[in-house]
Amino acid sequence: MLTRLKVILFFKLFKCNLSEADQRFHLDWYFHKKLGRTVNWDNPQTFDEKLQWLKLYYHNPLMTQCADKIAVRDYVAQTIGEEYLIPMIGVYSSPDEIDFDALPDRFVLKVNWGSGQNIICKDKSTLDVAETKKQLKKWMRYRKNLYFRFLEWCYKNIVPKIICEQYIEQFDKNLLDYKFICCNGQPRFVWIDTDRFVKHKRIFYDLNWNRQPFGMQYPVDDRTYPKPENLDLMISLAKKLSASFPQARVDFYNINGKIYFGEITFYPEAGFGVFSPPEWDLKLGQSLQLPEKWV
Repeated sequence: MLTRLKVILFFKLFKCNLSEADQRFHLDWYFHKKLGRTVNWDNPQTFDEKLQWLKLYYHNPLMTQCADKIAVRDYVAQTIGEEYLIPMIGVYSSPDEIDFDALPDRFVLKVNWGSGQNIICKDKSTLDVAETKKQLKKWMRYRKNLYFRFLEWCYKNIVPKIICEQYIEQFDKNLLDYKFICCNGQPRFVWIDTDRFVKHKRIFYDLNWNRQPFGMQYPVDDRTYPKPENLDLMISLAKKLSASFPQARVDFYNINGKIYFGEITFYPEAGFGVFSPPEWDLKLGQSLQLPEKWV
């Protein structure tokens, strides 16, 4: 029965006409599937529950700008300075607009509304251009908008485009990014994802770079990572960029002491992250004060 209802809801969702009850059902279905319970809509307590509430009841238009990997550049430049932006090579409305011959030997192509929709080119001579265009076109299809899967509202009104950025790499050829979970404008924790393309792991630190006793979604990496250069500066920048939002995850790269902005994410793991041990879902949720409704 639930599978049939899920299909019906998907088609209603694709037409953008879900009622509030339908939206709650849609999210409850996934929440129960992934976490084994439904959302406490009347009094959300955990971090994951509060992210679901924000999807339905907090629609700050600035979130749409900041979820757009192109439009967010203006926000970053105005808030902390354009020196933190990865140099941009081009913006395209279609893969067919890209002049691959004119691109440098190394570059990164991204779809502006997605997560993980990146093509990292380290050697243009080995790039399959036809396959690259095919993949980009697939990612730009209307139904690939993340709103149509998990109701991640901030993506709903983004017009799909492609951005080409300069390729950056750490000296050890392992590009780490530092993801700051910010609640009500205050950075709380920073996480690092490692071995993403092999056996994905994750590790959390506090703002003093003490390893934290919990994980989320992926196994905990038991290796030790050095405190990054300019950690205090990254914390300060994350605080500024997250100040306008109840919850924002702000990501940075730190390349030999040079900080680059990565992205702002408003619903980490779409609000379905499995915490281990599970009580940390509640502990982190207690750091997040929900705002008044804005819909």
